[in-house]
Amino acid sequence: MLHLHKNRIFTRSIFTSARRLNEDKSENPRLARIKSEIEQDKKKLLWRTPMSEHPDTFQSSFKLFASTNRNAELIERMQQPVDLTPSGIKKWWQARKDGTEAYMQKFIPERHSTLGEDLASAHFVVHRGGSVRFRGQKEWIQMDKEEDYNLPTNFVPNLVLEEIKCDNMNLFYEGLENIRRLRYLKHLSFENVAKFDDWCLDRVSGSSFPALEVLNLRRTAVTDRGLHCLYRLPSLKVVVVDNPEKNIMWKMMVSLLEEWNPQITVRASY
Repeated sequence: MLHLHKNRIFTRSIFTSARRLNEDKSENPRLARIKSEIEQDKKKLLWRTPMSEHPDTFQSSFKLFASTNRNAELIERMQQPVDLTPSGIKKWWQARKDGTEAYMQKFIPERHSTLGEDLASAHFVVHRGGSVRFRGQKEWIQMDKEEDYNLPTNFVPNLVLEEIKCDNMNLFYEGLENIRRLRYLKHLSFENVAKFDDWCLDRVSGSSFPALEVLNLRRTAVTDRGLHCLYRLPSLKVVVVDNPEKNIMWKMMVSLLEEWNPQITVRASY
């Protein structure tokens, strides 16, 4: 009886397997069509490639420590206790304003493709309270009291941006992508930009400034550790910081930077 029972089980498994194979063969074209439609729908949903995935996008040396899971940040915020004190509400409101402003400063490819890198960067800086100077011009261009400024709104050939002052601007990391690929830029200042830190300096160093000679970092959040990325700026001659002899770590980093490139001078004034 046991032997007969085993034969029945074996025979049943053979017929079941054969039926499944036949079913798979009959459904293969339909499954293939459904899978094809699903893939096409996925491609339609990918209407915009993130900037971080573009092949020509600069990759920060700190990217290893960046979070790629935005859901984790949302969950972390939801787990934080609600602070309804006056200081807590003020802090929340400021964080919301900063988030909105950072979003508004994101890179707009259409602006740069229409105006060119030099003029597009000038519009971004001047519109937010900075000033710029083009080659052959003695006066700096900046907003007046009515928040008006004189900049071309169409592409102008041979318009070369040589100096940019982002001093006192409410500038975020996201906005630095708008200041890039300026082949003839010689002077760049971020004095008194409170949110300008090591990450921002790393972003600037990889933004293609082959002719940059002077970089002002006074009254920013840049530390001695951020100076190591300045090797990407081949023409850099002067780096202005608050105090290059602040402590032993600053002295060591400055010495290493000047040893790597003897033409660089790190000092506290121009």
